[in-house]
Amino acid sequence: MPKNLLLVFTRNPELGKVKTRLAKTVGNATALKIYIFLLKRTRDIAVKVAADKAVYYSVKIRENDIWDASIFQKHQQVGEDLGIRMLHAFKNGFKAGYEKVIIIGSDLYDLTSETIENAIIALENNEVVIGPAEDGGYYLLGMNSLEEKIFKNKDWGTETVRKDTLEDLKDKKVFLLGELNDVDVFEDIEHHPAFQTFLK
Repeated sequence: MPKNLLLVFTRNPELGKVKTRLAKTVGNATALKIYIFLLKRTRDIAVKVAADKAVYYSVKIRENDIWDASIFQKHQQVGEDLGIRMLHAFKNGFKAGYEKVIIIGSDLYDLTSETIENAIIALENNEVVIGPAEDGGYYLLGMNSLEEKIFKNKDWGTETVRKDTLEDLKDKKVFLLGELNDVDVFEDIEHHPAFQTFLK
């Protein structure tokens, strides 16, 4: 079996519940369309990666949706904040016998399957790999053994997350991927060619 597991964290695509900061500018309906577009993009990237794959739903597991159950294991996120939910998912992965576990979100247009595969390769010689996001967080996190403390005592969704995470890992060998921008607010997509059809 592949020794690598790719986790995808998603929000259930419901009107008024996704991309709320973006919705302030473009409205809930457009924000939802953009999020579904990003979900499909994330799925298409994930499918190409040479690893087992699991999708973790924010609210409830959906059977007949864009995530094909023959490709993606389906799980429910558990925990009161993002850190605990990620910790739970990583624990599941290592418990199931995977040697490298990587997590990505579902709001990055610019992520590629090559970037994810580079992260898997980086874990040959590093203990942790991080994909830095422009907003101070990260768009990808991978490790080959569980570093529990990085999931605790963080102000999730703020610009200090990556800095605090790296501080927790100062004794570890960490590999940083190239910086990418996730889609949170209107300015993130305003001039991006892929989103112009939604903004007309």
